[in-house]
Amino acid sequence: MKKFLNEFKTFALRGNVMDLAIGMIIGSAFTAIVTALKDNFIQPILDFITRTHTVDYYTKEVLLGYLSAFISAVINFIIIAFVLFLLIKGMNTLMSIGKKKEEPKEEAPTTKVCPFCKSEIAIEATRCAHCTSKLDEE
Repeated sequence: MKKFLNEFKTFALRGNVMDLAIGMIIGSAFTAIVTALKDNFIQPILDFITRTHTVDYYTKEVLLGYLSAFISAVINFIIIAFVLFLLIKGMNTLMSIGKKKEEPKEEAPTTKVCPFCKSEIAIEATRCAHCTSKLDEE
């Protein structure tokens, strides 16, 4: 059972699954903004032009109600995005705690400097490609 849970954790916390989940949540929150824009700004204008409704859309209370509904949708989106940001940041921190930081290993040099012309040449070279000086084997 423990192996199964570890495999599920590895699957669920893999980058692709988390990206998809975040995308779905952000997408649904953004859909709420678009719906609020349509319901509170575009639809009343279209209703007024086509005279579909007899409601007076230009009263102060109605306009403020539409504006507050739209602002509420935008604030909800910002809150959701911020909470998801904090969640992912926390998950990344937890995932990095378990991993050991590898120290970069020093690689063997692949070049050396010609003692005569001071140009950089391959470490296996026996003659300098720039000044053609014969190099001592070290």
